[in-house]
Amino acid sequence: MTEASDLLDIIESRMSGFSKGQKRIAAFLTEHYDQAVYLTAARLGEITGVSESTVVRFANELGFDGYPKLQRALEELVKNRLTAAQRMRVSSERIAKKDKSLLHTILQSDSDRIFSTMEEIDQQVFDDSVKALLGAKKIYIVGGRSSAPLSTFLAFYLNLMLDNVVNVSGSNLTEIFEGIFRIDKDDVFIAISFPRYSSRTVKAMQYASKNGAKTIALTDGKHSPLSQYADFLLTARSDMLSFIDSLVAPLSVINALLVAISMNKQDELEYSLDRLEQLWGEYQVYAPSGNTDKKV
Repeated sequence: MTEASDLLDIIESRMSGFSKGQKRIAAFLTEHYDQAVYLTAARLGEITGVSESTVVRFANELGFDGYPKLQRALEELVKNRLTAAQRMRVSSERIAKKDKSLLHTILQSDSDRIFSTMEEIDQQVFDDSVKALLGAKKIYIVGGRSSAPLSTFLAFYLNLMLDNVVNVSGSNLTEIFEGIFRIDKDDVFIAISFPRYSSRTVKAMQYASKNGAKTIALTDGKHSPLSQYADFLLTARSDMLSFIDSLVAPLSVINALLVAISMNKQDELEYSLDRLEQLWGEYQVYAPSGNTDKKV
């Protein structure tokens, strides 16, 4: 089984061939996939009145190599089907069940996403992405909707290091195409998007790929619509159910890209930063540190 989005259709088409226990599992998954995504095999078995081994066999029957792979397919299903209101409701219910403070729960969840990203990201793809950025004639960046802050952060620091960076994230689709219409094989296009994916980001990346540019996608996995147009796929975990997207792990990947580029251009960067420090001081870009108020 390759397409998670087809999961419910596959379950329905095979329903007649399932055992009684498997039919109970199938019915629960069809009606409550948003709840099932966080259930262990044992807990799903309790709810549906079957054994844990029956749940595992059901996953195998669907073509998955174990129950965790079925859970992963459910995650993809949830990402694409839940509305913003549904995501908020499920997120609230999930957090309410945890016997921890809200602050601790969120910080722990973000920490887990960074760890998962560290385990799953491809080091070679990361290195190749850095090499492509260093060799680009021009770098175009697009990150729509909730990913826009990530693209702004990336563009801000890249602009301190390079003089060939164009961020078109804040534009509408027409303006994005106007901003990238000259893109060619010597350029690099970076697209950033997480569920729910921005259609204009996907369309812009499709155009960049069609015009021969090297394409880098920062997204949550191979199932992302950006992946089909990406020469380099950088994956980072996001929270598929939370109404407020977790961007901690993607931001860590961006930090790593920026540090890698700065290390490759250290001599040039030191000279540029020295000049910038003079400008920042001359035009008082930054407020003085500490309490400078004087009592009269």
